[in-house]
Amino acid sequence: MLNSGLCDVLHCCYGEAMKDTPMQTDQPGPAKRLFDLALALPGLVVAAPIVLVAMAVIRATSEGPAIFAQERVGRHEQPFRCYKLRTMYMHTPHVATHEVAASAITPVGAFLRRFKIDELPQLWNVVAGQMSMVGPRPCLPAQDELIRHRRVLGVFSLRPGITGLAQVRGIDMSNPHRCAKTDAEYMRAISLREDLRLIVRTVV
Repeated sequence: MLNSGLCDVLHCCYGEAMKDTPMQTDQPGPAKRLFDLALALPGLVVAAPIVLVAMAVIRATSEGPAIFAQERVGRHEQPFRCYKLRTMYMHTPHVATHEVAASAITPVGAFLRRFKIDELPQLWNVVAGQMSMVGPRPCLPAQDELIRHRRVLGVFSLRPGITGLAQVRGIDMSNPHRCAKTDAEYMRAISLREDLRLIVRTVV
C-alpha cells in the first residue's frame, strides 16, 4: 500500500514521465569517473597559474580570502565543500547564485564569472571524487524545493558537475522544477559523448 501511495503522489506531481524515471541508482559506471580524471588532472596543471594570478588579484583588490568554500549537496545528498574563487565582497549572505545582488559582486569577480574562471578550483573537487566534470550543478542545503524535486527524480544518484545540461541551456535554480527535470533528462541520456559535447558548449 505504501509503494502504491508513493506512486500516486509521483504521478500527480510529475505525470506520465515518472514511469520511466529511476528513483535512486548507482549510475554511471567507472568510465565516467576515468573520463573525469583524464580531464581534471591535466586541467589542474594548466589552470594552476591562472588560478594563482587570479588569487593574487582578488587579494589585492578586495578584503578576504581568495578561495571561497561553501557547503553544497553532493551525490546521494551527502554534503561536501565546494571550492570557487571568491567573486563577492566579504559578509555577503550565502544564497544561490541567482539570488545574489549585482552590487555584491566585485569588479574582478564579475570578470571571473564572465569567463567562468571562478569555477576552476572545482577541478580539485572532481579529482577528490566529490564532483564530476558534467552533472547537475550542486545546490545549497537550504534549497529545499530543488532538493525535493531532484530526490523524486533520482538526480542525486549523480555526482554534481562543474557544468551541465541545465547550465548550457541557461536554466538556473530560480526554477527548481524545470532545473530538476533538465537534470533528469541529462541522467537518462548520459554518455561520455554527451559529456564532451556539453563541455565544448560550455567553453565555446
